[in-house]
Amino acid sequence: MATAGKVIKCKAAVAWEVGKPLSMEEVEVAPPQAMEVRVKILFTALCRSDVYFWEAKGQTPVFPRIFGHEAGGIVESVGEGVTEVAPGDHVLPVFTGECKECLHCNSPVVAESNMCDLLRINTDRGVMISDGKSRFSIDGKPIYHFVGTSTFGEYTVLHVGCVVKINPEAPLDKVCVLSCGVSTGLGASINVAKPPKGSTVAIFGLGAVGLAAAEGARIAGASRIIGIDLNTNRFEEARKFGCTEFVNPKDHSKPIQEVLVEMTNGGVDRSVECSGNINAMIQAFECVHDGWGVAVLVGVPHKNAEFKTHPMNFLNERTLKGTFFGNFKPRTDLPNVVEMYMKKELEVEKFITHSVPFSEINKAFDLMAKGEGIRCIIRMEN
Repeated sequence: MATAGKVIKCKAAVAWEVGKPLSMEEVEVAPPQAMEVRVKILFTALCRSDVYFWEAKGQTPVFPRIFGHEAGGIVESVGEGVTEVAPGDHVLPVFTGECKECLHCNSPVVAESNMCDLLRINTDRGVMISDGKSRFSIDGKPIYHFVGTSTFGEYTVLHVGCVVKINPEAPLDKVCVLSCGVSTGLGASINVAKPPKGSTVAIFGLGAVGLAAAEGARIAGASRIIGIDLNTNRFEEARKFGCTEFVNPKDHSKPIQEVLVEMTNGGVDRSVECSGNINAMIQAFECVHDGWGVAVLVGVPHKNAEFKTHPMNFLNERTLKGTFFGNFKPRTDLPNVVEMYMKKELEVEKFITHSVPFSEINKAFDLMAKGEGIRCIIRMEN
């Protein structure tokens, strides 16, 4: 392309301070260096993780910064040594990479691990790993990256290991949501919890990730999918994703794990916790059936949170697991998830409830703050 090797000036939504509305700025995006890819973003979406770090809740604040990590785009140019993608390829940027060389990526002993040594998520790092510099600047001053993606701009630069090439026929305005939340919840169910057909599954937290976990349980063949949330307004929407019944902890005087054990004759077969609330995590573990129950933790807790439960819960043969990005290896597995959508085995449209032009990106933040909708797609071009 004509812009290859040159600095590109484009629009980006810059977060200058903690919790302040994003500001539309003209930024300079440097060419990709060795093993890097510059991508033209066409569609991006707001994920709760963006809001969490924008608010800097319990995290190291890194500003000014370009947030965004759930997106779809087209490769504009590539740096030296990049052979996996080429200009014109349709891609999904991913916040956690796959170098395909480290122990986590390569060893058959840990075939299910996606915790790449080189490219696993680092929320504090605001620069590229190759030279410790940002590829974004305004008037010569650096604007920092976010989780290696920074998709709230018309162009971004990523390590090639965080770029997933997908079927060019897949609509980017739909499958962009597969680059984070939907895949995280889906994988937590089908890759980690693995509910048997006819089983009972409890889903804690009915946001986008929790609904995707319910969808995964439905695809796996669970017969009862119990949604647990404090917001009853989410219950009707959750039926579209396979939830068969609902529990609001505020409606009960006893601990919710006891309620679920009574509802299911001893406990659920599988539970998936998607809220990040430490109490919900404990409840998700204590509500699974002894002997075979498996609880999967997906939500990210506060840094000072402590998980406390009686050791007998483990000795009675309950299993507790954690997962990151649904145990999907991004470059290896995400193309197959996109194909699930293309084959109509997975419906992503029902996750998308709102859409705004890039110039109105702050409306997406307002919608999330009000708890309205599931995913808001931000269109980079009107």
